[in-house]
Amino acid sequence: MADAATKAEQHVWVKSMDMPDDAIKIKGFDFNKGVKLDEVVKHFLTTGFQASNFGMAIEQINKMREHRSKPVNLSPEEEKLDPIYRPRSDCTIFLGYTSNMVSSGIRETIRFLAQHRMIDCIVTTAGGIEEDFIKCFAPTYLGDFSLKGKDLRPKVCEQKQHGTLWTPSKLIARLGKEIDNEESIYYWCYKNEIPVFSPAITDGSIGDLLFLHAYRNPGLVLDIVEDIKMMNSIAAHSKHSGMIILGGGLPKHHIHNANFMKGGADYGVFINTAQEFDGSDGGARPDEAVSWGKIKSSATPVKIFADATLVFPLLVSQTFAKDFKSDSNGQER
Repeated sequence: MADAATKAEQHVWVKSMDMPDDAIKIKGFDFNKGVKLDEVVKHFLTTGFQASNFGMAIEQINKMREHRSKPVNLSPEEEKLDPIYRPRSDCTIFLGYTSNMVSSGIRETIRFLAQHRMIDCIVTTAGGIEEDFIKCFAPTYLGDFSLKGKDLRPKVCEQKQHGTLWTPSKLIARLGKEIDNEESIYYWCYKNEIPVFSPAITDGSIGDLLFLHAYRNPGLVLDIVEDIKMMNSIAAHSKHSGMIILGGGLPKHHIHNANFMKGGADYGVFINTAQEFDGSDGGARPDEAVSWGKIKSSATPVKIFADATLVFPLLVSQTFAKDFKSDSNGQER
């Protein structure tokens, strides 16, 4: 028995390693101190699990913002660049999201960022474009996942938009101009010259309208290659860059690939519920992008495994909107 105990001790009583000085100690918020939302969120970093990832995401975004606030010194060659390619700040912030973000109340959070020019480039899906315009005509109501498709089909109304320009981004800018509605994300993108790329613009009701238009008025061409050139060039000419991506798929891949052209992004925050075992782009962890050179090896990107409708407004409240001050007209001061 004594021998058995001695052997057990050899396996159980292993000498602990000393923790590094900068190790984070787990500690949550003490509600005996009262309900203070900012303090609760501040303790997310030391809470563990996805709460700690949330805390690290705040740090990532604030690093982007800090870099972005620095004056950018352009070389003579950069001064000659087309304004769309010329770096506007020391850190270009790319925002990507799937269409369901615009269908939800996250639309207002995205609009806030575009309205006050807190981001530099947007990549989204066709639904991420058309849902914004649809809401300008009529509100979207809270539904039920159990509603039957056969009952919904007769209630769908198509809204035809006019404007025949050369690329999807120019089409989106024109629609943003024509909608002339301050509730629209893309009105503010047009007004603040924030390029919006939607490489799969035909994958939605806009595609249906373009299909009908092509028969009634043949000759319209949307040059996707020109948009890819523009998006990749914006990244390539950036001094530094950061990525904030809600969801996966097309927006995530295109933003990653654009940053590949500059040797990788410096910062990255990803919010989605996808797992890596299904082989999806959304499920791929940030380190996968590091292996491609889409994120710099020196970067510390963060992925939050969570529903973006829960996380993103709270994340913006602790970063972009934290020190935001507006005048009576809602404009930033």
